[in-house]
Amino acid sequence: RTAAPTHTSQPSQNKMDYKSLDQGGKIQAEYVWLGGTLWDIRSKCRTLDFEVKPGYEDIKKLPEWNYDGSSTEQAPGHNSEVIIKPCKVYRDPFRGGKNIIVLCDTYDNKGNALETNKRAACVAAMNKYKAEEPWFGLEQEYTMLHGDVKWPLGFPKGGYAGPQGPYYCGVGTGNAIGRELVEAHYRACLYAGVKISGINAEVMPSQWEFQVGPCEGIEMGDDLWFARYLMLRCSEYYNIRCSFAPKPIEEGDWNGAGCHSNFSTKGTRAEGGMKVIETMMAKLEKNHKKHIAAYGEDNEKRLTGKHETASIESFSFGVANRGCSVRIPTSTKSAGKGYFEDRRPAANCDPYTVTKLLVETCLGE
Repeated sequence: RTAAPTHTSQPSQNKMDYKSLDQGGKIQAEYVWLGGTLWDIRSKCRTLDFEVKPGYEDIKKLPEWNYDGSSTEQAPGHNSEVIIKPCKVYRDPFRGGKNIIVLCDTYDNKGNALETNKRAACVAAMNKYKAEEPWFGLEQEYTMLHGDVKWPLGFPKGGYAGPQGPYYCGVGTGNAIGRELVEAHYRACLYAGVKISGINAEVMPSQWEFQVGPCEGIEMGDDLWFARYLMLRCSEYYNIRCSFAPKPIEEGDWNGAGCHSNFSTKGTRAEGGMKVIETMMAKLEKNHKKHIAAYGEDNEKRLTGKHETASIESFSFGVANRGCSVRIPTSTKSAGKGYFEDRRPAANCDPYTVTKLLVETCLGE
């Protein structure tokens, strides 16, 4: 008997060179939105007869669209239509040319933001405190896993890699694991228009970080979610799964993955800003449990007081101290003004929620 063919996710070596085909003056617009569960990023494409500039400027030119919310856990089957409204336009690094990718948020057919649409509330908060010019910079950590067994690259399947030490900002085979995907993602972000500001290998093997910012207001959440989308798209080319779990390896001496959130305002950046920051620390301490509850799933596995984290149970801050809830950089202390880093958010946090809470807690009464 002839054996059945083996099917894999690897593309054929004789694949069609479709990218060289003329598009007949049309534009492909990939609409991206967040589905019903954490890290449920979805997308679909439509054809446009007109060009659209990247950014927010031309957003009203784009039509709203809809999808089947019953398939994303966002609507019942008898009333399944969910409306997606364009929010920001990015250049498409995969199709190239004048094609675009459109970040959207989600609404029901009566125009109400879905419960899973955290962007709408974030926009309201950023508008309320716009005069304070809130700036953010988020540091997104993630871990690369084998596409088939969901175990970190650089770890023997079913075993463990060598101890932590040589991997942080490491160079060379065996130390810098997965660099090709990192570089592909970095370039894709730059092409698309994401305000990516850097990358580095992290403490655990196959764990990396990219930084986005500084961004003002709602742009922070938009650019970070879009950078995450680009990472997942880029990973398709390498048969790698990217995990944003806060503690991908729970047993042993391995660091977790966070999304450290740097924050400043007009007040903290002005002369005497250090006193403003100290006032904000008191507000953050008072609202510690509220922030922790919204800073990502399974974060208790990461915030143990070990591996450069503070305990989840209490709030702390200190200068240059990565074992605190909030780190105040030495440069901020020396200048008497600047920014601080909230180290509590998990890698799987929602940046709309994190940035919203920071402005409401730190700038509210």
